[in-house]
Amino acid sequence: MMRKGKIIAVAGKGGTGKTAISARLITEILKLAGQDVCILAVDADADSNLPEALGISYNKTAGDVREGLLEDKHRDVTLDVRSQFEGKIAAIIEEEEQYDLLVMGRPEGPGCYCPVNHIIRMIIDTLTKNYDYTIIDCEAGLEHLSRRTTRDVDVMLVVLDTTLKSIKTALRLRQIAEEIDADVKQMMNIANKIPEGMEAMIIEEAKKYGLTIEEIIPFDPLIPEYDFKGIPIVDLPDDAPSVIGIRRIARAIM
Repeated sequence: MMRKGKIIAVAGKGGTGKTAISARLITEILKLAGQDVCILAVDADADSNLPEALGISYNKTAGDVREGLLEDKHRDVTLDVRSQFEGKIAAIIEEEEQYDLLVMGRPEGPGCYCPVNHIIRMIIDTLTKNYDYTIIDCEAGLEHLSRRTTRDVDVMLVVLDTTLKSIKTALRLRQIAEEIDADVKQMMNIANKIPEGMEAMIIEEAKKYGLTIEEIIPFDPLIPEYDFKGIPIVDLPDDAPSVIGIRRIARAIM
């Protein structure tokens, strides 16, 4: 059942395939929910790969807005940077037919008046209320949670791969969520890019650390091929192995 303002964060170690999952998740939710759904996609990773995965371009990032406001602040020390930022953020949202995209870029640096955590918190607290779903492609690692930027999410998809480091990152994410009392209603561990025949091994290995793998997305040779050729991930065929796995996730979290 659709609920207004559902927030889904995709987190985990770098290189586990968070961006591909985020992009295709948007497509699958739109297909399952119908034409009346509107989604906000937030690229919170400084590398900003989500637009390419979605096959769209963008003109400005939240980081660009921040830099411009810092220059204004040098000229006028009385400028309320935060209120100005909130006023300008809507102008840099890329509007597609059924979803909007906000690219964070690199909004944090020396002398920052609008640290990235304040920006993402503002987005979660205000913008998300205008959308049926918000999907956040988180930066790699743990910072977004330890800074409490993704504390109020409905579902956090924690993406693992066949590396021990990804399991340890997933474990640490869960520990941090408990330590800071983050209001993450559901954490789902997703094993991604798993070669055929390794499913049982990854499940057993994660279990040793107290983690339950709730969904496995098989290795899909089309994804590196699309990446190499610059083809958007959202153009993957509906019967691609990865798409079938992501579709199951979409059904489970909607």
